[in-house]
Amino acid sequence: MTDYAIEAVGLCRTYRSRTGWLRPRVKEIEAVRGVSFTVGKGELFGLLGPNGAGKTTVIKMLNTLLIPSDGTARILGRDVVTETQEVRRSIGYVFGGDRGLYDRLSAYDNLRYFAELYAVPAREQKTRISELLELVDLSGREHERVEGFSRGMRQRLHIARGLLHRPQILFLDEPSIGVDPVAARDLRRTVADLVAAGTTVLLTTHYMAEADELCDRIAVIARGEIRALGTPGELKRHAEGRRVVEVEAYGIGADSMAAIQRLDGVREATLDTVGAVQVLKVQSNADVDVQPELLAILEGVRLGRLDARRPTLEDAYISIISGAARQEAVL
Repeated sequence: MTDYAIEAVGLCRTYRSRTGWLRPRVKEIEAVRGVSFTVGKGELFGLLGPNGAGKTTVIKMLNTLLIPSDGTARILGRDVVTETQEVRRSIGYVFGGDRGLYDRLSAYDNLRYFAELYAVPAREQKTRISELLELVDLSGREHERVEGFSRGMRQRLHIARGLLHRPQILFLDEPSIGVDPVAARDLRRTVADLVAAGTTVLLTTHYMAEADELCDRIAVIARGEIRALGTPGELKRHAEGRRVVEVEAYGIGADSMAAIQRLDGVREATLDTVGAVQVLKVQSNADVDVQPELLAILEGVRLGRLDARRPTLEDAYISIISGAARQEAVL
C-alpha cells in the first residue's frame, strides 16, 4: 500500500481548438504543464492560483473527469486512467456555486437521490443521511426545499452530498466562493472536522486567510506549473525582508500605478477594486520606507485607511504569482 493518498507525476493537459472557417487553424493551449506533487493520507492540501492557472483542470484529471495528455496520477495507489471505477469509489468532489442540487426537493430528498446514484445500500441511507446532516449543521432543516437555502447552507449540503459514499479523499473546488463571512467560517469548521476524522482533503480557494488557517501544505500554480510548494509558514518566506503598505483609495489611475512601480525599493504593487473602493498593496524592501513618496504620488486622490504591516500569506502569494508572470514575459 502506498503512503500517499494522491500522487501526481508530470501531469499535462493540452486543449485543441479550431478557429476560422475558410482557412481553419488548430490552436493548442497548454492548460497544465508538468504538474507533480503528493498528498499524504489525512492531509489537507491547498492548491492556490489565479483564474485560468490550471487548478480545476488538475482536480478534474485527479478525479477522472479529464484524461491527462501526459503524465500519471494515482489515488490511493490506483491509476486514474486505467482504474477509473476503483478511483471513483474512493473520492468525493464538491465544487463551488449553485449547481448540482435540485431546488424543488428538500435537503433530505436531495441526499436520498444522490445516495441511490452512489449505490449506498438502502438499509444504510437513513442513518448515513442523518449523520451527514448533523455534521454540516443542517439537522432540523432537512425537510425544507433547497430553493429557500442560503448560499452557505447550499455549500454545506454540497459537502454532505460528496460524503455520502464515505470517500477517503474529498476534492473541494472553491467551496466558499460567494459565501458570506459567517457561512464561510462554518464551512471552515466543517472541513477541519472532516480532516480531524481522517478524511484527506484537496482544497482550491482564492481566500488566502482560509488557506492559511486550514492547509497543512500549499502548492501555488500559475500558467499551468507549480511555482511554490510548502507549508503556509514556508511560503511566507517568499515575502521575507519586505514591508507592506496597504491603502484604501478612490480614483487611482494607471499613470499613478506606473509611478508607484518605478519607486526605488518597490518589489510588487497591485490594485484591486472592492465595490467602490480601490485597495492598493505595495511591497517594498524592509529597509526602504516608500510611504512619503507613495503619498506624494497619490496627492489629489481621495484616500481612506492606510496601514503598514508585516507580509502575510496573501503577500507571499502575490510575490510568487508576479514572479511567474515576469518569468513568462522574459521567455
